[in-house]
Amino acid sequence: MEITVVEGDVTEIETEVLIVNLFEAVDAPAGATGAVDSAIGGLITELISDGEITGAASASVLIHTPNSAYPKFKPSRVLVVGLGSEESFDLNVARRVSAAVIRRLRTSGVKNAATIVHGAGIGGIDRAAGAQALAEGSLLGSYRFNKYKKADPKRRDNIETLTVIEHDSSKMSAIYAGVEKGIVYSQADTLARDLVNEPANKLSPSDLAAVAERVAADGGISCVVLGESDVSKLGMGAYVGVAQGSDRPLKFIHMSYEGDPGNEENNLWLVGKGITFDSGGISLKPGAGMGKMKGDMGGGASVIGAMQAISRLKPNLNVHAVCAATDNMPGAAAQRPGDVVTAMNGTTIEVDNTDAEGRLTLADAIGYALSKGAVRIVDVATLTGAARVALGDGVSPVFGNDDELVGAVLEASNSVGESMWRLPLDPVTKRQNSSRIADLKNTGGRGGGSTTAAHFIADFAGETPWVHIDIAATSMLDSTRGWTPAGATGVPTRSLIELAMTLGE
Repeated sequence: MEITVVEGDVTEIETEVLIVNLFEAVDAPAGATGAVDSAIGGLITELISDGEITGAASASVLIHTPNSAYPKFKPSRVLVVGLGSEESFDLNVARRVSAAVIRRLRTSGVKNAATIVHGAGIGGIDRAAGAQALAEGSLLGSYRFNKYKKADPKRRDNIETLTVIEHDSSKMSAIYAGVEKGIVYSQADTLARDLVNEPANKLSPSDLAAVAERVAADGGISCVVLGESDVSKLGMGAYVGVAQGSDRPLKFIHMSYEGDPGNEENNLWLVGKGITFDSGGISLKPGAGMGKMKGDMGGGASVIGAMQAISRLKPNLNVHAVCAATDNMPGAAAQRPGDVVTAMNGTTIEVDNTDAEGRLTLADAIGYALSKGAVRIVDVATLTGAARVALGDGVSPVFGNDDELVGAVLEASNSVGESMWRLPLDPVTKRQNSSRIADLKNTGGRGGGSTTAAHFIADFAGETPWVHIDIAATSMLDSTRGWTPAGATGVPTRSLIELAMTLGE
């Protein structure tokens, strides 16, 4: 879908459908909706009076406005969409409404539509932010992964063109900027979704590395991919141990964007878990639901997607993305429960459960980042089922050792509508990772599972400001929710982009 911005009068734009909006408890529409109402003889007011148009969030009514009946009104139809109550309206409502509208238009077979920016008038939201939310909701809400489906004549295509219309020339630059930003954020999120939705037989560690190299080439940034011999020389025994059971070679991906080349310490490292399929290894997972483990590289997908956007938006910040990609398989050479491996920083780890593999790869990825001078680290991983038990599938738990960096991550997530909540790193659960024969054990038992996993990673971050985001429950959904259709969500790609943009201001 192409999104364009034009200056003009909503009553004079030639389009299949013009989208306007209305808050609840409004008897007489104003602004652009009022202008449309006046042009079509007060029909919107009449439908409000009749109770057909309520203004309830995402509720919509389609009005046919043929030129024969309204010769001075050019849109063929008008879609009046509800924004809910004015008090509860925010950018997330704007995203949800935009997504609902796009799906509604798709079912009607609409090819082109025009819209105003939701909430930029009486709603009082910033026009640039509103335009960004409109673009994100529309693009992400229309997402479908049909790559492996046969063509179906009954399947409706997405609309081809969405035109954002504004009558005030002084507001145009803000709307242009917001739409462009929303497009870049959405394209990055879409890339992450596509990678997570790919079947594991179509996305090996080598394939993931190839995507990273393409993104880097397109964005004019660097990408280095290391193989097993390279990481073995660096001492990444924890990562190599996970990869032992797979026939597909591991790939260690390092992408670099230099936004402040004269100040190497002005950096942010994004570390993504990259398990392209997780069988659990020797500690084999149950068969039911194992197919979703194709998405165990969701953290890696999000950091690669974020780097695509960062290379285009160019914050004043040096941003690095690291992904230690591999499968976790129960092959003949697979590591066993009870094995001891040595991480890059020299820490010995007792492998109590081979299905707690992600934290092993993150340990060495973080060790690599620190060896390269990382000043701030944010890791993202589909790490623990306990995250779902703790917070459900609508909120990602966050842990960290630095209040300022944790606050920046939470602020970024709130800004883009990817919910996160900080959980504590307490001394009691930390003791659960103790091992009798090594420095650490890679599991801490059932109690506080997401917290013990975070404690494990924290030991490798040390004193460096670090944040861990567990997306095990939020990376994939079973049903459509707002601007996120069923399947991969792309979380937390847009949060990472927003964080880099904020730190790089």
